[in-house]
Amino acid sequence: MDAAQLQQPQQPIFVAGATGYVGGRLVPRLLERGYQVHALVRAPEKLEGRPWSTHPDLQIFKGDVLDRPTMTQALHGCRAAFYLVHSMHPGVSDYSSTDRVAAQNMAHAAAAAGLQQIIYLGGLGEEHPELSHHLRSRAEVGQILRQGSVPVTILRAAMIIGSGSASFEMLRYLVDRLPIIIAPRKVDTPCQPIGIRNVIFYLIGCLEHPEVVGETFDIGQEEVTNYCELMRIYAEEAGLPRRRILQVPFFNSRISAYWIHFITPISVSLARPLAQGLKNPVVCRENRITTIIPQELHDARTAIRRALMRTRQHEVETAWSDSGELPPLELSNPGDPSWAGGSMFEDSRRVVIQASAEQIWPSITSLGGDTGYYYANWLWKIRGFMDQLIGGFGLRRGRRSSKFLHPGDAIDFWCVVNVQRYRTLVLSAEMKLPGEAALIFRLKPVGENRTEVQQIARFLPRGLLGLAYWYSVLPFHHFVFNGMLRGIAHSTGAPLLQGPQHFDPKDQE
Repeated sequence: MDAAQLQQPQQPIFVAGATGYVGGRLVPRLLERGYQVHALVRAPEKLEGRPWSTHPDLQIFKGDVLDRPTMTQALHGCRAAFYLVHSMHPGVSDYSSTDRVAAQNMAHAAAAAGLQQIIYLGGLGEEHPELSHHLRSRAEVGQILRQGSVPVTILRAAMIIGSGSASFEMLRYLVDRLPIIIAPRKVDTPCQPIGIRNVIFYLIGCLEHPEVVGETFDIGQEEVTNYCELMRIYAEEAGLPRRRILQVPFFNSRISAYWIHFITPISVSLARPLAQGLKNPVVCRENRITTIIPQELHDARTAIRRALMRTRQHEVETAWSDSGELPPLELSNPGDPSWAGGSMFEDSRRVVIQASAEQIWPSITSLGGDTGYYYANWLWKIRGFMDQLIGGFGLRRGRRSSKFLHPGDAIDFWCVVNVQRYRTLVLSAEMKLPGEAALIFRLKPVGENRTEVQQIARFLPRGLLGLAYWYSVLPFHHFVFNGMLRGIAHSTGAPLLQGPQHFDPKDQE
């Protein structure tokens, strides 16, 4: 393959993982550089509202890397592909097996489509009997891709520092919340992190330099550091007092995972492989790529400073919580009985506010995170704490943006399923529950500058435990939900004309 072939942006570039942390930043940069992009996503709704989602050079394909025919169709006519997916997220018990099948599908589909190049972002870590399961799985994916007929470029990275990345969020919450940090001895393990901006530059550079085809490169900042030093740097950049780090021998990976989960928004299922990987040195063994694709590499302090600035300004472009499937919409459409399989409970309340839907909408979409829930936030914190104790997200995830919401966004232990501006917001519960739950807000004009705000809580119980849960929380609804509706009205600065009061949604249809 010659340089002219590689530098023709006319043929589309395929991206698997376009709604993930790295993919969600890569796609708009490709479009800015004049590339046509084919994005394979399981939930196209997640791209709604992103400024680049309607770009004329972007074609979105609904599908999954586990669905080989759909992936082959999306790859048709493409020159190269970025493979940025992995299954290490809540809900997947055997992520290495899932990743193995997905990589095999990618290799076969790429060959069938006649691709010239696959670019895969894997993990640093040398082959060793004690290599963590996560890093071993990432290496195996690269090996499987290499077994296909399409040349593969592998970039191996350690910790990626950027606003919203799982590694940075873990670092941020631990240092922000703990003046004395209890940590395993493994925090002295050498590592060579890299800033997300540098990662994106390398990924795009792999499309434009024929020397990288079929090669493997280690990418990272120039200096080798360790996790203990990164915590000290973060404290300095955040303007915090110097943190004392106590390294204790009994902190194994399981205990570390639960400790991380309890202090940070990272779930146990994600924290465990991250904690296991602490024991493995992750440093660059060669730096050939720095001469092939030259750029200014940010050191850890600069990368942390940039990520912290973006976080404080609420300008987090993508977040670790963006990945995964979008919860189904069934609970927002109870009229279809085919899915139910049981009795659904509902608590519906409404108020009438002397304001337009446009005036009220920002108060609805500001729920959660730093804003809270307008009333009895201490009860929400208790519920979040209980959720964390049994392995749930709790309230630690917060929000990616304090103002805007898009499908797939996380709000504490909720996930945004549907957003219709000035009309509807549907939240699906991702807390640990004996059933499925949704919280729905609807805005309905009822006269000149008068709007009815409807708040509907729905719950589909699972077994007797689900029934017991619903009836145990029902007495709190009167205080929490009525208070929330009054708080929404108060935040608009407009008079509350009616309610809160119960209503039957069927009467509104």
